[in-house]
Amino acid sequence: MAVDLKAAAKEAWLYVLPLIEVANANIMGLKADTPLNTLSHVRNLVDHTFRDITTPNNDTLYSTARIDLSQGPVSLTLPASGERYLSLALMDAYTNNFAILGTRTTGPDGGTFRLIGPNAAAVGGDEVRSPTNQVWALARVLIDGPGDLEAARAVQSGLSIQGPAVPHGPPPATRRDPWPAYFASAARLLAANPPPPTDRAILQRIAPLGLTEGFDPDRFGPDEQAQIEAGVAEAIHESRRGGLGGASFVDGWSYPNSALGDFGQFYGFRAAVALSGLAALPPVEAMYMRARGHLPRALYDGQRMWRMHFAADRLIPVDSFWSLTLYEATDDGQYFFADNPLRRYSIGDRTEGLTYNEDGSLDIWIGHESPGVGLQGNWLPAPAGPFALFMRAYMPRAELRSGRYRLPPVEEA
Repeated sequence: MAVDLKAAAKEAWLYVLPLIEVANANIMGLKADTPLNTLSHVRNLVDHTFRDITTPNNDTLYSTARIDLSQGPVSLTLPASGERYLSLALMDAYTNNFAILGTRTTGPDGGTFRLIGPNAAAVGGDEVRSPTNQVWALARVLIDGPGDLEAARAVQSGLSIQGPAVPHGPPPATRRDPWPAYFASAARLLAANPPPPTDRAILQRIAPLGLTEGFDPDRFGPDEQAQIEAGVAEAIHESRRGGLGGASFVDGWSYPNSALGDFGQFYGFRAAVALSGLAALPPVEAMYMRARGHLPRALYDGQRMWRMHFAADRLIPVDSFWSLTLYEATDDGQYFFADNPLRRYSIGDRTEGLTYNEDGSLDIWIGHESPGVGLQGNWLPAPAGPFALFMRAYMPRAELRSGRYRLPPVEEA
């Protein structure tokens, strides 16, 4: 039976994309020379100049670390956060959230937790086991308006990691590199983070590439290399579809797949999220909904004025906060904030100057031109060109998670 290298290369490229994305140099302030097992803090809300990670939020301060457990466990300390939302997401090398510490799960009082690798001996207590030795830790600390920045920074400073010093490996390739470099990096990452037994079927399908047996691109002849290149090209195209937005829409909004943030065997979905929504939380922690615009790729025209109207008894049911965020889209399927005169990139229940109607309902105006002086507090400025809209709901209540609550449509004003 002939080996289908094109199909194998397509599946393999998508399968390893999350490992490549997480391993790369610039993620939320991490640089190539940032020591492993060291926490880096982003001390301000990110703005339109930020390009380190796709679909960033404009609601929380970020702290992040690459953790390597191959030399032993590390300790993670969370501060007391009171009523302020705080989460520390722990993702394995494949971007699955295997634990989230903080407000929803461990409570507001903080604590110290021992993070151990897949083969380490358990000692009990507040211990969390990672499925892989390489872990990405990403903390989010809520800011409740401009005057709250220093207080949020104080909570952020209470986050810490203590662990052994581990040297860096060779710098990884990126998804934009030629396939020999991409797959060579993937082979090193797979060796350091062995896939779970439940991935055996796909590993058998991609075995002709030799990613788990000492990858050597020189063993492929010209015809075989052409097949691999064709498979990679199809994978790149496929990775730009889907992502955070679901395939079906209700009143113009898609709702997250239940596998978001802990993907199981949904490898294509996992790859698309790594490209368009890297580090997405699972729906029980946060829900990401995308609005379907009328333009290709579900984008909206910024030259038109758009409105969302929330009835007084139909505000978003959350136990933490919600925000509507606007992004400009790149050609390769990523999303970043768009520059605007207000420096406002999202609008939500904590937005200063947000005004409710006399009956308790709420209108949000979206467009390039201001809706008027009296409505400016409820205006989410858009670029003159295409844009995308995402709604975030942190600690969503049961009616939102189950679908009993649905967002109102985005309508042309």
